Amino acid sequence: MFNGIIRNTGIIKYIRKSKNSIDLTLQSKIKIKKNMLGSSISCDGVCLTLTSIKKNLFTFYLSKETINRSNFSKAFIGKVINLEKSLKYGDEISGHYTQGHVDTVGEIKNIKIVDKTWIIEIFIPKQFNKYIVEKASIHINGVSLTISKKLKKNFEINIIPHTLKLTNLKDLKIKDLVNIEFDIFGKYIYEINN
Repeated sequence: MFNGIIRNTGIIKYIRKSKNSIDLTLQSKIKIKKNMLGSSISCDGVCLTLTSIKKNLFTFYLSKETINRSNFSKAFIGKVINLEKSLKYGDEISGHYTQGHVDTVGEIKNIKIVDKTWIIEIFIPKQFNKYIVEKASIHINGVSLTISKKLKKNFEINIIPHTLKLTNLKDLKIKDLVNIEFDIFGKYIYEINN
């Protein structure tokens, strides 16, 4: 379980692809001890298992399902990745609960800058529109954000300067793909009622 408050990032240093999986190695200053091997880390919003630690290099295994559901199919050396360690009992929850189970990938359609705020318009596949509710929580690349506007085919989020400074969202460009996890409680309530 995570809460989408990003304090660390990593840079992709190595990618080893096979037919149905990827081993991804990130370099980061995140504080992870050797005994955390096998722990879950949110990498751009995707819950990945830590398989190797060598100094400040951290390796994760991605299955075919994870690759198909996320933007990691387009991963490249040098890309910055948002990182969050899983929550411990008693941790402050500043964002909202998330599992790191990415629902889909969205495409950046427009970026407007108003004063110092970025207003980003994102397209998602039609079947996920039912989960878009104005003022509801949403995770974009592992960052806890709020849906500011629901449009006919897209939705908008507003990103403040502090969030831009600490995350990879400042690197986004039109046509980029982002990992999206919709609000867990909203999804369950929708499924129960339909």
